[in-house]
Amino acid sequence: MAPRAKPPIALTSQPPMRPVATNGYGIDADFIIYRLEEAGATLLALPSGGYSTRLRTSSLEIVRTALEAYGWSDARIRPPVPSADKIDRMDEAMSWLSLIPIDRYVLRRVVGARSLVNPLTDRHLYPWRRLGKALGADHKAVQRWHAQGIAFILDGLHAD
Repeated sequence: MAPRAKPPIALTSQPPMRPVATNGYGIDADFIIYRLEEAGATLLALPSGGYSTRLRTSSLEIVRTALEAYGWSDARIRPPVPSADKIDRMDEAMSWLSLIPIDRYVLRRVVGARSLVNPLTDRHLYPWRRLGKALGADHKAVQRWHAQGIAFILDGLHAD
């Protein structure tokens, strides 16, 4: 009997999906951070303009250089347009920011800014030190404020 071959390992750039909280898993701080970062990536992946006829029109493009023939251009790479389900999840997660009290607007700003993640590179647009410099505070203080904001959201979700 010949030994079995191992199935190939799928290499993906996407992190594994976290289970939805309604499937028997509780809502915790990690889940809230995950959903906010997913919402931030979805928000940044949305097209910047509205509806246009650009998608319906066609034009004849002439290749002028060898670099253009191989796909090299100065055009900015855009992430794919998110699905309607992801947009609904984004709306739900971004509404959680309203659970932070209005008088704690710095916490709202920190949590909102930290949720913005580049959809192509999965890197935060505002690292801790950059947020600290913008707010005139130490990056460790900004991390504590972020944790306090997440705790407000967690308490608000558990109250419902």
